[in-house]
Amino acid sequence: MDWTTFLEPITLSVQISIIASIIVFIVSLAVAYKMSRARFFGKSIVETLLLLPLVLPPTVVGLILLVLLGRRSWIGRAYEALFHGPILFTWGAATIAAVIVAFPLAYRSMKAGFDGVDNDLEDSARAIGASEWQVFRFISVPLAKRALTSAYILGFCRGLGEFGATLMIAGNIPGKTQTIPTAIYVAADGGSMSMAWAWCGVMLLLSFVMLLLSNRITKDD
Repeated sequence: MDWTTFLEPITLSVQISIIASIIVFIVSLAVAYKMSRARFFGKSIVETLLLLPLVLPPTVVGLILLVLLGRRSWIGRAYEALFHGPILFTWGAATIAAVIVAFPLAYRSMKAGFDGVDNDLEDSARAIGASEWQVFRFISVPLAKRALTSAYILGFCRGLGEFGATLMIAGNIPGKTQTIPTAIYVAADGGSMSMAWAWCGVMLLLSFVMLLLSNRITKDD
């Protein structure tokens, strides 16, 4: 076995998942808290749009991203002018795909956590002069911390296993954009079943450990 070939997709997948999960955590934290406390017309429509990538086929998400980030789009042109190169078929594109597909899962978990916080505690804090930031930091977040931590772990796992959208906008370039799922697909398609099963084993181990950790955090007092 070529260890360099074997380790490259693993290293890249873990790096992408860590970056994507951090981005997802920050964005989901703000959006979930706001959506949990806000009351406005059309809220159900906004929530549906936020959760849509969770139920759409990854190839559909990938096609949408392909159009939005391509060289003909204003986003693609702006990125290329700023960084002197296209965003598609780079590790950055793979990170974007992981962020998009992981966000709904993390958002849903975080919102459930914030929905479970007693509003009377927040109102009491406001009544004695606490600012919205203080209410958020010292009451809402600590009381929902298990859901927030679980959301981060689930976001990491979802980003780690992303395949369809990643393949469409980042491709399968060894050492550059080849993640574990795409490496498994290519290896199995080419008849290299030993490599495919080895990568499957790594994916199963990583996912099992992260989900076990999530369950422990969720259930423990």
